Amino acid sequence: MFALTKAFGTLYAATLLMQLGSSLLMTYLALRLDAAGAAELWGGGLMAANALGMVFGGRIGYWLIGLVSHPRAFVASAGVIVTAVLSHQLSDSLPLWLALRFVVGAAMMCQLMVIESWLNDCAPEGRRGNTLSVYMVASYVGMMLGQLLLSFGNGLDTLALTGVAIAFAIGLVPMAMHQGPQPSGITQVRVRPMLYLRRLPQALGTILASGLLNGCLYGLTPIFAAQMGFSPAQVGQFMALTIAAGLAAQLPLGKLSDRFSRVTLIRWTAALLGLAYLPMAFLQSPGWGAIMVIGAVIGFLQFCLYPLGVARANENLESELRVSVAGALLMTFGIGASIGPLVAGALMERLGPQALYLFGILVTTLVVCLVREKTVKVAALPVQGG
Repeated sequence: MFALTKAFGTLYAATLLMQLGSSLLMTYLALRLDAAGAAELWGGGLMAANALGMVFGGRIGYWLIGLVSHPRAFVASAGVIVTAVLSHQLSDSLPLWLALRFVVGAAMMCQLMVIESWLNDCAPEGRRGNTLSVYMVASYVGMMLGQLLLSFGNGLDTLALTGVAIAFAIGLVPMAMHQGPQPSGITQVRVRPMLYLRRLPQALGTILASGLLNGCLYGLTPIFAAQMGFSPAQVGQFMALTIAAGLAAQLPLGKLSDRFSRVTLIRWTAALLGLAYLPMAFLQSPGWGAIMVIGAVIGFLQFCLYPLGVARANENLESELRVSVAGALLMTFGIGASIGPLVAGALMERLGPQALYLFGILVTTLVVCLVREKTVKVAALPVQGG
């Protein structure tokens, strides 16, 4: 583990700062909407705009990395994000916020493609699970710190946007100082989407489910907690504990992922997660303590789906496809994260806040039923010049 941290420590630090800023921004905007009385549909809409930006950012990121290299693509994207974040202070217009969330999503997608393709390309043989688990630890530490920052002040001060911009800007420092393994250059190749579906069905299904669930978690869980009577500081603590539990799962998950079938781990994780959603969906007025404990269990399980899907996709994958597959996975996550908040937000508006977890039960049930081991071998993905 020390060797991985030494080799990729600057990339992990950049990831932490990036996720700190992103986490703080998402929860801040959700609380602002709840305070304005426009929570569920607009909250889902903002998360969907962010995710839709990620979908479009997949192609942009692939082109940008091929044009100027991994580090420069990361720097260019950070400049766009900082500008868009600070522009939220110019107006309270919700259509403007939708446009800005789209821009942030597209630029963040580029940053994620840079880091994930870099790590997958340079991960030591037989250590990909551990490499990704440390990456997820860095991600969740950043998310958790972003939520805890809401405990300062009333959580709705526009200074939070300045903090978001600072986090993204400082993230450029470790990226610029990286002296470890460098990723391979990429050529502009195009892969037909149906070939991804044929070769990576379990990974894509898992990533799609993760997008559906995590989009709801970031965009709608703060609204759920606020409607259950939590103060902004308590919302931040609840979200931080949920993310901290996800963090605690990553290191043991990395070891399990390198030793056991990842498809089996995905199905068991989804089944247990569905059971964890049940109390939140059906208990009437659960207390603060119960919500905190159940939220921690949900976080422990829910944040395992994405790294399992990524590790599954990168099993025996040709190095020249690392960037394109990273983009495909992140675009799939973005599609899920754009659909999930809209559907769950509509259900919450009609049935109440606990409908958020009914939606989660449906998604995890589908994962258990549909994600299974493939029994046939598929040839390598053919590519053509693009």
